Amino acid sequence: MPYRVDLPGGADPTLDRLIELGALDVERSPGGGIAALMPDDVAPEQVARALGVDDVAISPAVGRDAGSVWILSPRSTRIGRLRIVPAHADAGPGILRLTDSAAFGTGLHATTAMCIEAIEEALQLSTPCALLDVGTGSGVLALAALVMGVPRALGLDLDAEALRVAAVNARLNALDERLQLVGGGPEVVTGAWPLVAANLLAAPLVELAPVLVQRVGHHGHLVLSGIPSSLERDVDAVYRRLGMQHVGAPSRGGWSALVLRASW
Repeated sequence: MPYRVDLPGGADPTLDRLIELGALDVERSPGGGIAALMPDDVAPEQVARALGVDDVAISPAVGRDAGSVWILSPRSTRIGRLRIVPAHADAGPGILRLTDSAAFGTGLHATTAMCIEAIEEALQLSTPCALLDVGTGSGVLALAALVMGVPRALGLDLDAEALRVAAVNARLNALDERLQLVGGGPEVVTGAWPLVAANLLAAPLVELAPVLVQRVGHHGHLVLSGIPSSLERDVDAVYRRLGMQHVGAPSRGGWSALVLRASW
């Protein structure tokens, strides 16, 4: 697991050397020092030798997105026409503010980015009346859809803490009246939606396929992600057998998304 290094000196050569050692993230701290996240295959002793010091102060690193994204502090990112920013940033058109939390969905993970891009592409065809977000996590997909013009959204999650974080994020963006949050999976609701998103993992996507397909309305779109690229064809085949039509399969960083359309 990566670890954090804090150094009192803030000279540029120190920054450069940390980057050369493979630092996952580097930033200047408020006190004028330097903080870095180092991969676990670079020992603290190696860092000390490279910097010409006797010792370095280390502490546990905090991972985001289930430990798949390693950053020192929240940061802004742009996905299509949407800009995701830390909670303290200014609000504005096309901006989604998110609190720093353990809930999956910072916007920095490739699976999240691909889902948001797919949702934006679907909105270019027509604006659906609602979106269903299965496994909402921080609420990022549902909230992104609302910022981009979808009138309302329903977010589902098995994790009560994720639902709490999603509710906080909804209030932070003044979207709480348009986002409904429910504990459970797609089986706890009835009806169908013109746009359904599920950023999970390959195994639950396969397991939930029959009920997820039931939640897609007439000629509606289904956006799936969290799929290792090596399993994309297997997951796609399951949904095609259930009557979904393949629209696209973007991939990034070893992950794939599936964009499907109901044949009914």
